[in-house]
Amino acid sequence: MTADKRSNNEDEFTVEIFNHLVRLAAFELEVDEAAYLRDELNSQLKSIRELEAIEVDEVIPITSHGVPYTEAISLPLREDEIEPCEEADDILKQAPEVDDRYIVSPDIPHEELE
Repeated sequence: MTADKRSNNEDEFTVEIFNHLVRLAAFELEVDEAAYLRDELNSQLKSIRELEAIEVDEVIPITSHGVPYTEAISLPLREDEIEPCEEADDILKQAPEVDDRYIVSPDIPHEELE
């Protein structure tokens, strides 16, 4: 379905959909926080729909500040440098439960998705 054929109901996060997402993410939100975040999501969705409506060529080359971005001119990746964490023991002391120097996280209840 194209952007211009969508109904307004399809273009927004309803309270039911938002609450379902909050439950799946295991968030605990106050009523005002939930209302604010739902408004923000709907605002972002509206912006996405506006961008989606802009007609552009199918093939647009990747650029960086208007300069074609190719592998030949891209910056090389740096080598990873392993640095031991000096505070590991202090961090582990703060964890509620540790098993063999691993932080144990509580089980998160979940539900089967349809």
